[in-house]
Amino acid sequence: MNKDALVIGLALFAMFFGAGNLIFPPFLGLESGWDWPLGLACFVFVDVVISCVGVVAINRAGGSILSIEGVLGKRAALALNTAAILCTGVIIASPRTAATTYEMSIAPLLGDQIGLLPFSLLFFAVVLLFTLRPTRIVGIVGKVLTPVLVAGIVIMVVAGVASPLGPVTAPETATVVADGISAGYQTMDILAVVGFAIIVQESVRAAGYADGKSQLSVTARASLVACVLLTLVYGGLTYLGATAATVVSHDVNQATLITLITEQLMGQTGLVVLGVVVGFACLTTAVGLVGATAAYMERITDRRVSYRAALIAVVVIALAICNLGLTNIINLAAPVLSVICPPFMITVVLLLFRKHIHSTWTFKGAALAAVGASLLLTAHDLTGSLAFVEAAPLYSFGFSWLIPAVAGAAIGGLLGKRFDRNLLQAHN
Repeated sequence: MNKDALVIGLALFAMFFGAGNLIFPPFLGLESGWDWPLGLACFVFVDVVISCVGVVAINRAGGSILSIEGVLGKRAALALNTAAILCTGVIIASPRTAATTYEMSIAPLLGDQIGLLPFSLLFFAVVLLFTLRPTRIVGIVGKVLTPVLVAGIVIMVVAGVASPLGPVTAPETATVVADGISAGYQTMDILAVVGFAIIVQESVRAAGYADGKSQLSVTARASLVACVLLTLVYGGLTYLGATAATVVSHDVNQATLITLITEQLMGQTGLVVLGVVVGFACLTTAVGLVGATAAYMERITDRRVSYRAALIAVVVIALAICNLGLTNIINLAAPVLSVICPPFMITVVLLLFRKHIHSTWTFKGAALAAVGASLLLTAHDLTGSLAFVEAAPLYSFGFSWLIPAVAGAAIGGLLGKRFDRNLLQAHN
């Protein structure tokens, strides 16, 4: 492991480990009880392993947004990328940053003195100000706060391991595996893989690696560094949640749980530090997400929608959704992400084998089948009216879209061979 891979790996870890991700592992541990290692393994597989593999796969396939477009086609890639940007910048992640800040930074310290609505108005006013007039303050704050946040979490985990909050009890849920997978979707890291892969590739090139083989080697090692660090941090947080079962109320939401654990382990001072750090970290995340979304909307509409107009629209929608409250935002996100994440996951994994897949129809078939299966599964989860899907393999694990996706890839590959052969004959 050379220095460049370590440095880039630490940067990739910081990109994946957003303040919003902090709230999911402890809650997973609380619900999983003594099965917390199983829930953690599923969470890490979906969130960490596939995302880090995706960074390597996209760099191997060219390292740009064109890598997705090149295998799915312009329209399908546009639809998938737009769905991802809407989730991260408008519907889920941006509102969640404000709601998380309120639950972790405002409510524990000020109680009911400030409501969610006035706070969110102030929060998004600041976001709008920073995105309309970019400033170095946001970048500086982001770079400073991530190390502080990680250091605080490490101290808290060490304290929680040395002196557990309580005994680990029986699971509260019979669906630990599915809950771990769902929590992995909620982080939305898989939807950010393309952007992160581009940043990693630029960093590798800036470090002096010119040929593709050396770039891929450094990227793979950097991804391994990020994977290991994320697994350790998430593992510690999940364990803390499992030990909190006898000392906290079980009707708390994700953000309240981590604040209660912090207060138990580090006292009021730790709670204040966590609140300040998470608040500013969420603010910088929201600025980045909202700005990127507005820029994307301007680009895909060929400037028919200006950056400023898109920005205002994004902020207004995010503000409205934020006031649903953190728990409702997470509940809203679950079915949306259950449909959007699977096609991203299967596409980036297949990209790892791009040199051995000779037809883009393989990718198209896999992605289409993943979307179709996920729609059926999500419809059943919401309505209970499609009981036949429960007979699908891997249903109890929350991964029953996988076999249809693999079948779609195989069918797409066969159709691609036939289509390409007919096209060649027509040309001859």
